[in-house]
Amino acid sequence: MSIKSLEAYKLPSSIDIPQNKVSWDFKPNQSALLIHDMQEYFIEFYGQNNPLIEQVIQHIVELKSFCKVHNIPVYYTAQPKEQSDEDRALLNDMWGKGLPQYPEKQSIISELAPDEHDIVLTKWRYSAFCRSPLAEMMQSQNRNQLLICGIYGHIGVMQTAVDAFMNDIKPFLIADAIADFSLEDHLMALKYISKNAGRVVCKDDIVNINLLSKSTIRSQILPLIEDAEDLDDDDNLIDFGLDSVSVMTLMSKWQKQGINVTFVELAKSPSINGFWAILSNANQQQNV
Repeated sequence: MSIKSLEAYKLPSSIDIPQNKVSWDFKPNQSALLIHDMQEYFIEFYGQNNPLIEQVIQHIVELKSFCKVHNIPVYYTAQPKEQSDEDRALLNDMWGKGLPQYPEKQSIISELAPDEHDIVLTKWRYSAFCRSPLAEMMQSQNRNQLLICGIYGHIGVMQTAVDAFMNDIKPFLIADAIADFSLEDHLMALKYISKNAGRVVCKDDIVNINLLSKSTIRSQILPLIEDAEDLDDDDNLIDFGLDSVSVMTLMSKWQKQGINVTFVELAKSPSINGFWAILSNANQQQNV
């Protein structure tokens, strides 16, 4: 009844993505990232030095880094190490005792360890929405898009995507940031979601998107200032508490997008409109 050893297979690429029924645009200021069940117990079924899971982990690391730069909330799911028979219920029939037999393997793998700003949801069933406040949390943050990655594709990942759809949250399944029992299972999950409940994309479709816009700049600045609700685009950001450390933090984020500006340039025009003019000009020069 337990999971058997899992073999490597070639991850789906952009040419393997099934035809999506929907063409939703990815909107960072409306999105959250869900890292699904990346716990030591589940990862160990892939064995040591498995190129499939190593590549998936790296892609999830890149996704999380992108989300941190763009103020996208990061959620995790993790089964608890203690589960009564009543809690597991039918999971016992399908998978046996599972993780509670190995409580020392309950942790999320070190490469993807949550930070203090991330939220770890207790996982009770296939879907991350079951017996969890995920939908309410996303609603409170005005997030209606969910990027989903992790394991296993045709089980919890797929069911979470379907549940997101049922909760009027647009699921984006990241095809090459998911691992499964087999390529056949993996492709089945992608096909089902693309036809019935969401949009299937690749990691690069997310992390390589050009996000430079005035609204994005504004969303990055607002958490760093005081009285943000009163800020107009021409207001002096220094008057709202934006300090030099915060400016350097913003510059670091923009540099990761390949947009290089100087502190002196920004200091001369400390407003949303001022920053936007400087950044858009730098971006145009970069793309010449």
